[in-house]
Amino acid sequence: MIRRSAEAEAWIAGCERRHAEIRAVAARWPRRPRVYFEEWDEPMISAIQWVSELVGIAGGDDVFPELAVQRMGRDRVIADALEPARRAPELIVGSWCGKKFRPERVAARPGWAEVPAVRAGALVEIRAATSCSPARRR
Repeated sequence: MIRRSAEAEAWIAGCERRHAEIRAVAARWPRRPRVYFEEWDEPMISAIQWVSELVGIAGGDDVFPELAVQRMGRDRVIADALEPARRAPELIVGSWCGKKFRPERVAARPGWAEVPAVRAGALVEIRAATSCSPARRR
């Protein structure tokens, strides 16, 4: 539409090359860490499919793969606030679209103290502008 197909194709090819490099490095790891990606906190919403796929490319295993296939956020709501804790993620990634991720709030949730990611302090934010829209990834 805007006559920039060649530029777009080059950008896509670069992304695919980078994904292949990341996959190759992650393939050498002795094991894949369990990852909980939280798109929203109240209610808790887990990762959409393309984010879950990126977790996989980066070497992790999404702890909610069955929800990732759901396109709508309302269909990825985690009804039981203890379910992510039971799945024992080793890394928690927050990207609360529209507000700053607060790792201390996640760590303070009742029943979450023994979550491996909480014990290790492995709670990180990916800015929502980066993760909420695949077109914004650069």
